[in-house]
Order: sequence, then structure tokens, then C-alpha cells
Amino acid sequence: MSDLNQIIINVKKEINLINNIKELNIFKVKYLGKKGYISSQFLLLKKLTKQEKIENSTIINNIKKQIKTLIKQHKNKLESNNIKFQVLNKKIDITLPGRYFKMGSQHPITMVIYDIENFFIKLGFKITESQEIEDVYHNFDALNISENHPSRTEQDTFWLNKKNLLRTQTSNMQIRMMKILNPPIRILTSGKVYRNDYDNRHTPMFHQIEGLLIDNNINFLELKAILSLFLKYFFDEKLKIRFRPSYFPFTEPSLEVDIMGTNNKWIEVLGAGMVHPNVLGNININLLNYSGCAFGIGVERLAMLRYNINDIRLFFENDIRFLKQFK
Repeated sequence: MSDLNQIIINVKKEINLINNIKELNIFKVKYLGKKGYISSQFLLLKKLTKQEKIENSTIINNIKKQIKTLIKQHKNKLESNNIKFQVLNKKIDITLPGRYFKMGSQHPITMVIYDIENFFIKLGFKITESQEIEDVYHNFDALNISENHPSRTEQDTFWLNKKNLLRTQTSNMQIRMMKILNPPIRILTSGKVYRNDYDNRHTPMFHQIEGLLIDNNINFLELKAILSLFLKYFFDEKLKIRFRPSYFPFTEPSLEVDIMGTNNKWIEVLGAGMVHPNVLGNININLLNYSGCAFGIGVERLAMLRYNINDIRLFFENDIRFLKQFK
């Protein structure tokens, strides 16, 4: 035990000669490892009496704690010296130009979606989300789309099985929201939709924004006013707008909206109408008290017009040269 009491003096001398973390770890194993000096001293206690074991184990544990403290202090000292060395030896050429970090930007489709949503939020619309994998009832049946409608064929729709498909429009949101919300309802949803079509004006996947307004005495004039305000906000206050009759199974009466292009030709931009009584009846909304209007906006169509893009496929080819133009 007299040797153990002197071990701290030897440890201090030895540890002061260590100049790096690797050597310090070797030193730590030598004294505190499973086969180290301290462990060997505990093994010697087996030969002692009970009272001697208690006394000597206390001494050994104190020495062990002191060695741990010395190792920790020396490690902090080595790490601090290492940081100082790196700082002092790090040379900076102040004549070099600064580093340029390229900033990313939002995708043009995302920018258009946010812009549209911000407009309708100011009119009191709440943003909602709806699922992309849909069943026949919410995508077709509840929207008054007959069983023999062409959109139900495999030429137009991506069917997963006989009951489920990739939604063909965001109108499925109308049914799901009307089932869980009580009038008045004022909601807007955006998302991907899927149709079996592909050319410079169509892609199998594209984005739509659907708006739904259900309240007392909603009429056609209010629908036209909302759409006029939106299009003039999105494009230009002096924009020429044309409303013309159309047909959609889930609205009656229905309309399509055209705007005057730069080539003095009318361009279709969105469809809308008063929610069909059959659709409201499917959700058990009282037709005597409530009426509603809905509109669907093709995001890519508006983005192409805003940014003068003539091929919709450019949005999805991930060409950095194209995407970096949008800030």
C-alpha cells in the first residue's frame, strides 16, 4: 500500500510528458483499464483480512478518482492547445474574393400555388388537403358523374383496381369536406391529379386548385365576381375576361372563363359553376337553405400564361437552367 500512496506522484510526472490525445488514451488504459494498474491492486485485496480490505479498497478508490481527474484535466488542456494551434496557424488571404453561395428558389408551380392561396385566404377561404388515391364514390359517383362517362375509362383514368384510382380532379375534396363540415363552408384545396394524357400541353400528373363555397343565397353573380377579382389580381387589373356557358356533371349551371392573350385570342383558364343539386343531395345538405359554387383552376395553365412558357413538360424535367430563372 505504501507504493499505492506514491502512485499519484508518478502519475503526475508521467502525464506531464504526454503531448497528444492518443498517448493519453494509452496512459488511461495502463492505469484504469480492465488489466490496468488499479484493477491489479483490487485483485490483491483477496489475500487480506476483512478489515484490511475495507481500508485498502478506500485508498485505492481515492487514488482511482484522482487519476481520472488528472486525465480529464490534461485532456482539456491538450484539446485547448490544439484549438489554439489551429487558429494561430490558419492563414487567411484577405485579398481573395468572397465565397459565393448560390441560393435556391421555389419551383414556379409552388410559387403559383402560394400566390393563388394567398388571394383566396384574404376572402376567408381555408386551405385544406385531400388524398390522391381515391375511391369510385368520392371521385365519380358523389360528383354526379354517370357510370358510362368517358372519364371513367382506362384511356383517361389510372385505375389501381376496380374500386380505387388516382384522383382525376381535386373535386373529390368537395365531397369529403362537405361530409365533415357544416355550412357555411369556404374552402380551397390544391394538389396533384392524374389523367392518362401526354403532350406539350398535358402531362399524366399535374396540379389543380379547387374552391368550394356553400352558404345562404350564394348565386351566379357572386361566383363571377370572385373569379373576376382573382384573375385581375393574378394577371393584370386591365385584363379582358369572358364567361361562356359550359357543362360539368357536378355543377349546374356551369361556365368556363377565358382571358384575352397577348395575341388578341381568347384563352381558356378555368372552369366553374353552381354546385349541382344532386351533389348537395348526396351529402344531405338542405337545398332550401343552402346553395353553393365551385371552381377548378389548372395551376400549370396559369403558370404557363404568367411566365410565357409553351411546353408544360418543362416544369417536370428538373432542368436547372430552366428552374433557376424563377426567384
